[in-house]
Amino acid sequence: MGTISLRMDEEDAKLIKEYAKAKNITVSALFRNAVLEKIEDEIDLELYHVAMKQHKKNPQVVSFDKMEKEIDF
Repeated sequence: MGTISLRMDEEDAKLIKEYAKAKNITVSALFRNAVLEKIEDEIDLELYHVAMKQHKKNPQVVSFDKMEKEIDF
């Protein structure tokens, strides 16, 4: 297991600790979840931009019903 430390002023540290306590999670879990969510959001946004670029080059519209049939859902 790796360890990452960061420095912040006492006011920020107090706010973060109180927030974690109110949510009944550890500060470590709070930071881990927040950072991983941020990374996932950025990946999702990049994938969206790639998909939109591809769609603009080759615009295709498929109805929801047709898509369900194509993927045998």
